[in-house]
Amino acid sequence: QILLVESGGGLVQAGGSLRLSCVSSSRAFGASGMGWFRQAPVKDREFVAAIGRLPSRTFLADSVIGRFTISRDNAKNTVYLQMNNLKPDDTATYYCARSRTGTSYYNSTLYDYWGQGTQVTVSP
Repeated sequence: QILLVESGGGLVQAGGSLRLSCVSSSRAFGASGMGWFRQAPVKDREFVAAIGRLPSRTFLADSVIGRFTISRDNAKNTVYLQMNNLKPDDTATYYCARSRTGTSYYNSTLYDYWGQGTQVTVSP
């Protein structure tokens, strides 16, 4: 069993920034790709960002390109999501997850462990 614990959510005004963190209990954290998803009320869970085993291999949803950055620190078993220029449409619960395959990151069914989520609320 792997535990993923997110933190860093909160209430911010539009245009503001937040940095989400996700700490993994896995002893082999560096061997897995990691992703961030989000889910707003009455909406499906959607892909936000992912990072491969190599930190240089990152993937972003079109809606966050130029605003969000994903990174990882394997020494700390942590993956980060830096969110800048936040918009009210970014309001959602954000989840980190571990990739099962390490080859494709956009589909939530390709992840096997999920955190409990952290709430991000962006006011106009």
